Amino acid sequence: MNHFTFLSPLTLAIALASSTAQAAESAPQVPVNLPPAKPGQYVHDVPTIESLIENDKMKPQLRSVILKGYDLFMNTQQLRGENVFNDMNCRTCHMGEGRKSWAAPVWPAATTLPNFRGKNQHVNSVEERIAGCFAFSMNGKPPAYGSDTMLSLVAYHKWMATKAPMYEGNIAGRGFGKLAKPAQKPDYQRGAQVFKDNCVLCHGEQGEGQAARGEVVFPPLWGDGAYNWGAGMVRLKTASAFIKHNMPLGKPGTLSDQQAWDVAYFIDSQERPQDPRYTGDVKETREKYLNFHKHSLYGTVVNGKLLGDHQNTGEKPFLKPFNLKPRDFAQGSDQL
Repeated sequence: MNHFTFLSPLTLAIALASSTAQAAESAPQVPVNLPPAKPGQYVHDVPTIESLIENDKMKPQLRSVILKGYDLFMNTQQLRGENVFNDMNCRTCHMGEGRKSWAAPVWPAATTLPNFRGKNQHVNSVEERIAGCFAFSMNGKPPAYGSDTMLSLVAYHKWMATKAPMYEGNIAGRGFGKLAKPAQKPDYQRGAQVFKDNCVLCHGEQGEGQAARGEVVFPPLWGDGAYNWGAGMVRLKTASAFIKHNMPLGKPGTLSDQQAWDVAYFIDSQERPQDPRYTGDVKETREKYLNFHKHSLYGTVVNGKLLGDHQNTGEKPFLKPFNLKPRDFAQGSDQL
């Protein structure tokens, strides 16, 4: 049996990504400069799918569930219209199958959660962390807690964390990394030029992304097909670090810090679906969630326009998923 037959819908994406990488290789070479692990940091040896398939000591039922989680992670678009309402996959932000350093590797979620999360101001489980990605980055509705879909995704996270220590906080390559504050205030026009010079090939002149035969090849960066105003990538510090350490495709680390901040500012100055936590007033919503939005342009005026001042939820026929809830543990586990 070919364990990879479920990945056939991604063939076009891989082929086009490869051709883009080849185009990048033909351009003048610039040394890649990515942060190395610091002394004392934990460096995880993430297991591969090949090692999973070859592991004859694992129960085949568990292997099947992990592979299903991998399939969902790589091609989350199969949940389009049910849990996903834009053009994103899990792998869009969590690159390299969710294992790549400085591209938000997902295995640390399995070793550091449950823990307090500043975004929603309470202790989160692994399931709830995944739910947030569906609600914000994929502008959707999280799979039900305890469902086959959620269990498969959690199993994939936990399997990748094999042999990693629990609650180790000093992890090399965790998240997207951080950039120092730029020498100059991020600028829209400079960012537009960086985008034109480095991003248009994959993401389009209007940030619309690219698709072929119905398959998303390169994701949109704004508009209805992109992440919504509640996603972590709307924070300039997050977007700039992601761009610096992962883009352009095939040439990570080649943009200067200033260029990364500028193009992040340009991208996150564009409209996108509404934050699911929207109260009906954008300035009120910004203030209510200022711990998050103080790093975004949501509710601010850029080029004479108040960003996020709309009711648009993109393809999604609702604003807030019913299972994206606050919790204070007053009622224990009954709240979810």
